[in-house]
This record gives sequence, structure tokens and C-alpha cells, in this order.
Amino acid sequence: MGFLKTCVLRRNACTAVCFWRRQVVQKPSVRKISTTSPRSTVMPAWVIDKYGSNEVLRFTQNMMIPMIHYPNEVIIKVHAASINPIDVNMRSGYGATALNMKRDPLHIKIKGEEFPLTLGRDVSGVVMECGLDVRYFKPGDEVWAAVPPWKQGTLSEFVVVSGNEVSHKPKSLTHTQAASLPYVALTAWSAINKIGGLNDKNCTGKRVLILGASGGVGTFAIQVMKAWDAHVTAVCSQDASELVRKLGADDVIDYKSGNMEEQLKYLKPFDFILDSVGGSTETWALKFLKKWSGATYVTLVTPFLLNMDRLGIADGMLQTGVTVGSKTLKIQPVIEKTFPFSKVPEAFLKVERGHARGKTVVSVV
Repeated sequence: MGFLKTCVLRRNACTAVCFWRRQVVQKPSVRKISTTSPRSTVMPAWVIDKYGSNEVLRFTQNMMIPMIHYPNEVIIKVHAASINPIDVNMRSGYGATALNMKRDPLHIKIKGEEFPLTLGRDVSGVVMECGLDVRYFKPGDEVWAAVPPWKQGTLSEFVVVSGNEVSHKPKSLTHTQAASLPYVALTAWSAINKIGGLNDKNCTGKRVLILGASGGVGTFAIQVMKAWDAHVTAVCSQDASELVRKLGADDVIDYKSGNMEEQLKYLKPFDFILDSVGGSTETWALKFLKKWSGATYVTLVTPFLLNMDRLGIADGMLQTGVTVGSKTLKIQPVIEKTFPFSKVPEAFLKVERGHARGKTVVSVV
């Protein structure tokens, strides 16, 4: 003869109450997570409730702690995050339609249900909880990740990511240093390696032009190209020239000192051009490529969302084989300024003004 057993897991309590033959048995909750309050279900975060200028950023202590919904997910306690130009663009509503299609491909939700939306794509932190299918991580592991733009971001106490979007943090990097790298590094890596076809075996002597060389993508790209023995010409403003030279740039062009096309036409043509500036550069950059040689021009600016998928900056971001901070490929994190968590709006304004000299990082812990 069968019997009925029902278990109820209460999120706000630390016990699972089981009803069986009118008996109540106290058991430890399966869900264990360390938060600022042992019984808390909410966390601090920076969110937006609508798209707009910097005034839409709102700090809240009542954002729901993310939960694991799929067996391949992990929850990370955020130690540091960083601000990328895509965060500024997303705050203003850029790509909202396309990203909402990714979040809700069946169009079940109504317009505006993505709010409150947490921004931030980079994270370095500690694993707090793992789904049942996660094999390579365990609670307590120090990790870093680049979160796709259609998911809730990293400017919060906790973030949930898929296991294939996260990797173990290099021990040689602090959380602040690690948070400065994932998104821009993998953007540059995808452009250089996946689209440009360049690697450590075929790059020696190749001529590379990097437009916007002093930003997050540019500073990473310079170091990769020089590690592979390419000849790098960096375009930036004069006050950033010392920085890019220290990173290894062979030639530096100050875009403020005169017409950039006129300056470039006196140089030999290039095998690869990486453009993180966009705008007018797209109309003339192609003529500086080597003719009939398979030379490649990659823009990371327009149309951004199309290039994002095309360059592979999506699921599996950190499974690219880049070993940062190791003997394989040593990369120096370039951080212009670190802001405390309370100053996130100021960090957004700094990125929005442009003229970056590396990355803008936010210390969450």
C-alpha cells in the first residue's frame, strides 16, 4: 500500500519541512549560500528601471539574490567588476530590441519586463554554489567570467552564470586586475584569432594597425600582437603614447596632430587592422590594407550586436585557450582607475567621456 510524502523548501528559512504520516522532521536546507545576512533573500546592486542617461542608475539593497535555474549554472560572489562601453550603451537603450529577443525568443513577456536590469559584463569573485552538472568548479574557487549582455550583469553582490562562461582566475592576478580583462580581452582575442586568423605561428613580421589603441581592447591587443612578434602601429592621442609604447607598440600615431589618413599613407600597408573607434574610420581604413594578400579589417563598433555574435563573444567566452598571467601569454592588466561600489555612476560617466587609458574597475567587496 502506497503513501504520500510531501516536502516544502522554504527559502527564508534554513529548514525543509517534511510531512509524512503526520510527523514533522527538521532537516538542513539543501540550498546553502553565504550572504551579508544569513537569512537574506536580497542583495545590494546597481540597476536601471528604464533606459536613459546616467540619472537612471539606481542603487538598491533589495535586488533578489539570483538562483540556479539550470544544472550547468554557478553563483559567484562578486569581488570586482568593470565598466565597458557596452554598459554605457545598454544603459541608454542601445540593442534593447535584439537583446530582449535573446532573453525572450517566444515573446511571452511584455515590454519592459527586463527591468530592473543590472549592468556590468566582467566579474572576478568566488564560487558560492554550483548546479548539479557543474564538474570543474566547487564553492570557494576563485573565478572570473564575462557575462553575455542579455543576462543580468555583475554590478551586484552575486551573479549567476553558465559554467561555460566562467574560468578559474589566474593566481597571479588580484580580483581587481582580473575584473579588468575578460570582456575586452575576449573581444580582442576573437577579432584577432577567430576573424583575423592570426596566431603565434603565423604572426611574425605581420603589420598590424590598432585604432583606439589606449582603450581596454587596444591595450590587450597590443600585448598579444607583440607576444606573437608582429609589428604594431598604434593610433591614440599624444598623452597616451607613452602607455602604448610601454606595452610594445612599434609606431605611434597621434590622431590629434593632423589628418590621420595623411599620416598613414606614408607607412607600409597592413596585414590586419583592428578598429575599436568606428565612425569615419570605416570609410577609409580599408585602403591601408595590403592588396591581394588576404589582409583583414575588423571593426568592433558598428554594427556592434552583429559583430558581437560574429566574433564569438557569447556562450563559452572563456574557453578560448588564452592563458593570462602564465608562461604561455603574459598580459599586463591596464587599469586607469578603480571606483568603490558606491561610486558606480561616476565610473559610468568616466567611461562615457571616452579617451580611455585602460579599464575602469569597480571594487564590490
